[in-house]
Amino acid sequence: MKKAELTLRKELIARCREMNANGINQGTSGNISVRYEDRMLISPSATPYDQMEPDMIASVDLNDLSGAWEGPLKPSTEWRFHHALLRERKDAEAVVHAHPTYCTTLAIARKEIPSCHYMIAAFGGTNVRCAGYATFGTEELSKLAIEAMQDRTACLLANHGMIAVGESLAKAMWRAVELETIARQYYLSLQIGGPILLSDQAIADTLKSFSGYGLQDRKGKKKASA
Repeated sequence: MKKAELTLRKELIARCREMNANGINQGTSGNISVRYEDRMLISPSATPYDQMEPDMIASVDLNDLSGAWEGPLKPSTEWRFHHALLRERKDAEAVVHAHPTYCTTLAIARKEIPSCHYMIAAFGGTNVRCAGYATFGTEELSKLAIEAMQDRTACLLANHGMIAVGESLAKAMWRAVELETIARQYYLSLQIGGPILLSDQAIADTLKSFSGYGLQDRKGKKKASA
């Protein structure tokens, strides 16, 4: 195994553990994937994160739609939408799927997240859509998720959870945490009469300012705050 692949496998495991440590996931319900050359590395199904080792990570050819994998353990049951996002979107290098409380609460109610906060722009537009419902792990769910993610970097999944993509594992996790934060703020605002939404122009202005904002990808740079 090349050093670069081993490094990605180790980081994927670290991000899985981080996902539970920061409270955006519980148990083994979430899953994470990352692109490595022309393959997808993805967390295995039903494997506790604290027991994962690099060689347990499943590897799937991004050009093979059959679902065949390499590794001792089968990939997450949600491999289909991970595979589709990494295959179809060149801006997506990593995918985080989890069941955080507030995102999932809104998804249960089948509510999208509107432009209640300027950070909604971090997800590519004026809202975060809620994809329709389909049984977990199915091709139908994958298609619904891809549709909801059109021109977006995150979506909710009806009665299920959320998905976020990023240009790196770190950026995908950053977006997942930001999404849960906004979901919580939106949910709480609904309890006191509902939010005053920002205009499309306000979000467009925020998008223009985002080139130097958020989690920096270059080494030596730290996370910026508002």
